[in-house]
Amino acid sequence: MRIIFAGSPAFAVPILQRLIASQHQVICVVTQPARPAGRGLVLADPPVKQAATEAGIEVHQPEKFNAREFLDVLAAKEPDLIVTAAYGRIFKRRALDLPKLGCVNLHASLLPRYRGVAPINWAIINGERETGVTTFFMEEGVDTGDIILARATAIDDNETAGQLTERLSLIGAEVLLETCDAIEQGTAPRVRQDASQASYAPKLAKDDGRVTWEAEALSVHNRIRGTSPWPGAFCDFRGQRLKLLSSGLGGPGGSPGRIIAIDSRMGILVSCKRESVWLKTVQAQGKRPTAGADFARGYRIKVDDAFG
Repeated sequence: MRIIFAGSPAFAVPILQRLIASQHQVICVVTQPARPAGRGLVLADPPVKQAATEAGIEVHQPEKFNAREFLDVLAAKEPDLIVTAAYGRIFKRRALDLPKLGCVNLHASLLPRYRGVAPINWAIINGERETGVTTFFMEEGVDTGDIILARATAIDDNETAGQLTERLSLIGAEVLLETCDAIEQGTAPRVRQDASQASYAPKLAKDDGRVTWEAEALSVHNRIRGTSPWPGAFCDFRGQRLKLLSSGLGGPGGSPGRIIAIDSRMGILVSCKRESVWLKTVQAQGKRPTAGADFARGYRIKVDDAFG
């Protein structure tokens, strides 16, 4: 099939590369325009552009995907299928009707659960034990189309959003190729989503990383994992923001926020509403990441001190 691929972040790169290596023809790639990034706010292209350029594939970076002029460009290529993975744009009806066989999206959840832009983060934050990927025929709603294929995977107790993203990307690459093959062969299923089972995974804000020690220990641990690497978990410490980079579950707790123990291997043990959490790696403002125990020594933290 002649396929147009649309995607932007690193999550989409293995998926694009798997399609390029297949028997299908990726006739062009659509990705987001360059955006300011890093401390210097230097314009940076999405990772998908680099992958497509290295493969010698034509790349388009429209500001307005649904603009008539741009869709005319895509229509002239006579695609059989448009495939998207984390592209970040909603397709309007003209775009959906453009390819002969429709538009297909790969979503990083088991739909209809966790529709939206941050399904991996919210699955971890909410303590899910299982997630997966789903391919579906796109329609004008957000992640609401008929399901084609889905594949589940367990979430490890200490897996971060960044680690799970990498793993789901590889799983998704295989599922998407199976989906394309089934569409070409005319055997792709179409299963309506049960809207009564739907949930939403909104875009994360920086304050979604704020840790509240009055929460359950498992909830704190899940928030630290689910917001890694972005926006990053944090708490208040001596009037400044302390980033919480990695953690582990501890034992019995006490007063929320109180430091119960300091261990050279495990880090700083902090009490929550019930039980406690080990802060294994932290980062003070303007400093580099450091092991919890080293941070405690450097800042002369003692047992019975407390985090805000």
